Amino acid sequence: MQSNVLHPKEYIESLPEDRKNPVRKLQEIILENLPEGFQEHMGYGMLCYSVPHSIYPAGYHCDPKLPLPFISLASQKNSINLYHMGIYADEKLLQWFQNEYPNHCKTKLDMGKSCIRFKKVDQIPYELVAELCRKISVKQWIETYEANYKR
Repeated sequence: MQSNVLHPKEYIESLPEDRKNPVRKLQEIILENLPEGFQEHMGYGMLCYSVPHSIYPAGYHCDPKLPLPFISLASQKNSINLYHMGIYADEKLLQWFQNEYPNHCKTKLDMGKSCIRFKKVDQIPYELVAELCRKISVKQWIETYEANYKR
């Protein structure tokens, strides 16, 4: 369910009524808790939080014209998905998140390599998402990215 809108506010307004508030709340949590330097924009039809070219001119190795992605947020058909590249790239962070999740949510963790799926919008662990957002600075993300993906 990729969106063609150009601005984050438009994206949220385009969502079904039952998704607007949870996505808006996740957006606010991400913006309030991400360390300085990450920038919100639309990309891949979803909300994105990336390292801008002004900080990391090399951009994303798959397409250097794009800023370095870090977190994305999307309302999909059956869930609200949070894509966190740090979880994908850092095994310690993944383990921390998997261990911490049951302390915040009664539902079983549903995730892929970087994708955390929230199927029940009334059971999103907002405090855990906030803590996850604070875990990696721009500098740390660039170092992790370069160590894992830059050739």
